[in-house]
Amino acid sequence: MGGSSGLVDWRGRPVNTKKHGGLRASIFIHALVLLSNAANIANILNLVSYLRQEMHMDVARASTMASNFFAALQMFSIPAAFLADSYIKRFYTVLIFGPIEILGYIFLAVQAYVPSLHPPHCIPGQEQTTNCDSVHGSNLSLLLLGLYLVPIGDGAARACLPALGGEQYDTSDPVEQRQEASFFNWYTFAVSTGGFVGLVFVVWVENTKGWDLGFLVCALCVLLGMLIWIAGFPFYRNQPPSGSPITRILQVFVAAFKKRKVQLPEDRSELKQIRQDDASALEILYRTEGFHCLDKAAVDTGKTSAWTLCSVTQVEETKIILRMVPIFLSAVLGYIPVPLILNFTVQQGNTMDTKLGAIHISPATLFVIPTVFQMVILIIYDRFIVPFLRKITGYVGGVTHLQRIGIGFFSAMVATGIAALVETKRRKVAEENGLVDATTGIPISVFWLTIQFFLLGIVDVTSFVGLLEFFYSEAPMGMKSIGSSIFYCILGVSAWLGSLLIQVANRVTRHSDGTGGWLDGTNLNRGKLNRFYGLLAVLELISLLMYTFFARRYVYRNDQKAVVDADKNNAPSADAINVL
Repeated sequence: MGGSSGLVDWRGRPVNTKKHGGLRASIFIHALVLLSNAANIANILNLVSYLRQEMHMDVARASTMASNFFAALQMFSIPAAFLADSYIKRFYTVLIFGPIEILGYIFLAVQAYVPSLHPPHCIPGQEQTTNCDSVHGSNLSLLLLGLYLVPIGDGAARACLPALGGEQYDTSDPVEQRQEASFFNWYTFAVSTGGFVGLVFVVWVENTKGWDLGFLVCALCVLLGMLIWIAGFPFYRNQPPSGSPITRILQVFVAAFKKRKVQLPEDRSELKQIRQDDASALEILYRTEGFHCLDKAAVDTGKTSAWTLCSVTQVEETKIILRMVPIFLSAVLGYIPVPLILNFTVQQGNTMDTKLGAIHISPATLFVIPTVFQMVILIIYDRFIVPFLRKITGYVGGVTHLQRIGIGFFSAMVATGIAALVETKRRKVAEENGLVDATTGIPISVFWLTIQFFLLGIVDVTSFVGLLEFFYSEAPMGMKSIGSSIFYCILGVSAWLGSLLIQVANRVTRHSDGTGGWLDGTNLNRGKLNRFYGLLAVLELISLLMYTFFARRYVYRNDQKAVVDADKNNAPSADAINVL
């Protein structure tokens, strides 16, 4: 089926491709992506400073809570995706949940503004030590409420906007197919541009004008993005909900189990298939090899209930999800170091020389460097590299999704190794200058951290876009929002596993005499962050090997070769190109 089949406009009528969708509609989507990420990326990277400086948390607790916030931003996309694919259109899902994000930032702004909602100030002139009471009780509850209302609202946007954007292009049309491939590059460009605005402006407001004003600016950014996005309502192509995909998958498992002793027919065409003219059919899927035990769910034994007899299309939906599981698991391991490096890098930067001439640079603002790098590379990649590679390989994206992802994971492995070396040097400088007990002023430039920043920028340009497009394009028509949310689920699970890894590493390395583990306490100079980075580098190497193993064996359900115009049937062959 073409990409516009079954899509409707805001009145529920079949779309007119001349009036609906395309680049015009995607501009409104990019606006919301940009403005919401201006708020969220700024706080993902700067939140640890707020928790340590204003809420008086120690290194491990602040890093864990910041990682959990990052994870929640990703994981709350799952319930929103389920609602969008099953019961309500993607547009209405974002419209309903978006104001909750704004409310979360308002709560955070109120807490930051009212002194009685903070923990008591430390004694003037005293270092931030365990003598400073951390936020607790009802104040901690308010902090958590504000922090987790933001992900509830933003999760809907993360789940629905990539899928909504992909729907604006018909992949059976050569021009729109190329535009769809570019959409995900420009979607990531909007994320990076939002990050640039957040790191330059929002972080500056939070650090110099106050966290109360900073959180209020975040609320206004999201509100403005919502208003612009709503203005594009008449131009969107919309996919009607198709019922619960989770229910359909469970029905396949239950039916296959009930008929586990039934023999598959010699003629596979005897398996139940939905008709091409079935009104409920978003997409017709035909039987593929593998998972033969699930094919039994489509064998007609005379019982026709939904939990006893399933269609081949329904079985194939389940197979598609199962085939993506190994990629999902290896990608989860591959992304574990990314949020950890982001959080610890800010804390490292707070101890270093942050001067650029006469100007003091906030460590969180340093992420402007890889963000600008991402923006430039994305433009060059989309406008020049992809067309060049497309002529050579025949793939619409220049390379396959999995190849692009693998490049990012290799960059992440190198980034963790370099981060370990830089941290070793930072601690050595602190020891040589007698500043082991100091929390600031170590005479080593904060710009030593830019190398790992650049490599993390490459991760976003490659793995971020590749994973998002892979799970969206491979997901069945009735699971496009869930396909997008699977990608964000990878980021969320990785962040939570990273938080768990911090706790496990601390417990394992804590000595019986009471001395702390690698990341215990509030003083990085007395910790062993460099060893923790080394552990992450080993973990990244293992995950890269696992990912390569599974990626080379993955068979795409969608042909990634470019659709050719009828009068220009000259696309080069890509049969010899490996999956990875």
